[in-house]
Amino acid sequence: MPHPTMEETILVGDDLMLGPPSPIIPPEIASHVLEGLQVNDIEPFCQDEIVLYRQCVERRDKDLRKKLEDSEHKLGISMPLEQANERATQLESEATTLERRLILASGVEGMEGFRQRWSLHGRLTDTRKRLESLKQGIEKRGKDDEPAPSPPTKKWIFF
Repeated sequence: MPHPTMEETILVGDDLMLGPPSPIIPPEIASHVLEGLQVNDIEPFCQDEIVLYRQCVERRDKDLRKKLEDSEHKLGISMPLEQANERATQLESEATTLERRLILASGVEGMEGFRQRWSLHGRLTDTRKRLESLKQGIEKRGKDDEPAPSPPTKKWIFF
């Protein structure tokens, strides 16, 4: 899909809402996720900069999502099993809450309703992917932690 040129499109702030919203980084894993990334909160005002900014934000958000999922996967492998399961339960609860809020937001009309649904849908998608990555880490640990089957024991029968 070719990128639109400045002559074809006039972008405004709401046009930055074309893709999913930026992921929300949980504080407990923020230092790991944000490591090595440059995060700028400067909003440009010129059209050329908005296009570049949008491309930069999309690339940054893609990197953040990948790091979020990798971090959850690593937590699933390395956390004590009980804590990892508690974290999975917490993420499932968060996803359920976001689903309910998304249903409620479907009744809000106009631009405000669109913004709420857009934001909630992005957060819900990110939360589900984080949960999936965490569970994959837990499952991987489960396979690695299973004791090796003991060699078959010989049964001695005396007559």
